[in-house]
Amino acid sequence: MSFPFLGVVVVTFNSTDVILDCLESLLAAQGVRLAIAVVDNASVDDTTGLIRAWASGERPYVPADDLPFALRPAPKPLRLLAERDPLPNEGHSVALIETGLNGGFAAGVNRGLAYLAGFPEIERFWVLNPDSAVPPETPRAVVEAPGGFGLMGGRVLYLDTPDRIQIDGGTINRLTGVTGNSGLGRSHAATPAPDPAALDFITGASMVVSRTFYEAAGPMKEDYFLYYEEVDWALRRGNLPLAYCPQAIVYHRAGTAIGSPTLGRPASPFSLYFKHRGRMRFLRRFFPWSLPAGLAYSLAKAGQLAARGYGREAWTIMAGSLGLPPPASVRARLAPEAQALAFGRPKAQMRPETR
Repeated sequence: MSFPFLGVVVVTFNSTDVILDCLESLLAAQGVRLAIAVVDNASVDDTTGLIRAWASGERPYVPADDLPFALRPAPKPLRLLAERDPLPNEGHSVALIETGLNGGFAAGVNRGLAYLAGFPEIERFWVLNPDSAVPPETPRAVVEAPGGFGLMGGRVLYLDTPDRIQIDGGTINRLTGVTGNSGLGRSHAATPAPDPAALDFITGASMVVSRTFYEAAGPMKEDYFLYYEEVDWALRRGNLPLAYCPQAIVYHRAGTAIGSPTLGRPASPFSLYFKHRGRMRFLRRFFPWSLPAGLAYSLAKAGQLAARGYGREAWTIMAGSLGLPPPASVRARLAPEAQALAFGRPKAQMRPETR
């Protein structure tokens, strides 16, 4: 029996503590053939070495204690494909792509999409965070969902509190550029699926991309480096609608690599700098008349943090918002060769708004 294909892009950076849960959960999928592209953005913690040892069987997989579903390890050894290798005749496949340079989230996604798009039998591409765990029925739900969409999302739940929603999809405040997480913190069981027409974008933590969208909109913009890439992408979708698949559930260990805020935990300076810089770049590109309001929002947020004693974080917000060089602690997180990409000037380009 021939199963439908689904391409999966997983971008890793220093992901040794989470990547095996992600890959093993994907390989447990049934009723679908997964072509998984792991794109490593020059990790310095031996992420690629761990993946190779796991695939060869030298590193036995032990499921994390907090996974919200049972998981049986996939058979090993597992051949890791290179970019030029054809897909196997049956079963799932995993390709390991090493970029050699941390060009940011979008650059990693683009590399993986370019690889998977070379296989015409793949019509849908699933961008998934490495700190995610996927129930075995989710991939099949993704490929069986009705077509005609540009981007499709599902429900992302906090892995450490699996009864709580992290995001169902995103909304944009066109005055400040601030994004909102639909369903954030709400009960999974008691919260109905959102109306996709009320959403502005799909989260990059779990985002399904149709080939039609990819060929029409092109790759993600890489000058954000981190944050707002998927927001920008969604507003370049033309007349292709957003969609939502209620059965596409993913559990997410939020912010493990970059220090994003979670329930009860503030964001790191690294996260704050790129989020507020990305927000202002997004406004400049799509809603330039909102730049004064966007800057006023930055001042207000920085003032709140400063009043609570977080002076370093307050300055980080303003540095990102004004396009100033980052604090030393933020710059130190990236290798010298990656800093020119991360802290370079944005490419000037306007795109019409789409909703």
